[in-house]
Formats: sequence, structure tokens, C-alpha cells
Amino acid sequence: MANHKSALKRIRRNEAVRLRNRYQHKTMRNALRKLRTQETKKDAEALFPSVVSMIDRLAKRNIIHSNKAANLKSKLAKHVAAL
Repeated sequence: MANHKSALKRIRRNEAVRLRNRYQHKTMRNALRKLRTQETKKDAEALFPSVVSMIDRLAKRNIIHSNKAANLKSKLAKHVAAL
């Protein structure tokens, strides 16, 4: 068990941050799935900016690695262009 008041607070805070990160990461994965299953190019192009924005936000906060974000955006752009 933690010996310091600050350590106890850190434990509580770490758990809250972990849950928020998990939620945001899962939301991003669902958005990717939704974009990849779009049938028409018009729908995909409408959804694309919001998904890219979400990916950028997660990379900025180090929830996902910046290289992974770049790879995801590149693949999505190619996918949307190919529709």
C-alpha cells in the first residue's frame, strides 16, 4: 500500500486517465471501422476529416504513437481515394 498521500492520489488519477485513454482509443477504432465500411465515396469523404482529427488528437496526447497515426491516415486516404 502507498505510504504518501500524494501516492494515493496518483493511483486514483492514473486509473481515471487510463480509463479515459482506453475509451478514446476504442472510439477511434470504431470510427476507423465505420469509415472503412462506407459504401460510397461521398459518405467516406464526409467522415474522413473527423476521423483524421481524432487520430491527430490521440497522437498529440501520446495515446497512440505519432508514426502509427501517420500510417493510419495514409491508409485511410488511399482507401477513400480508391472508392
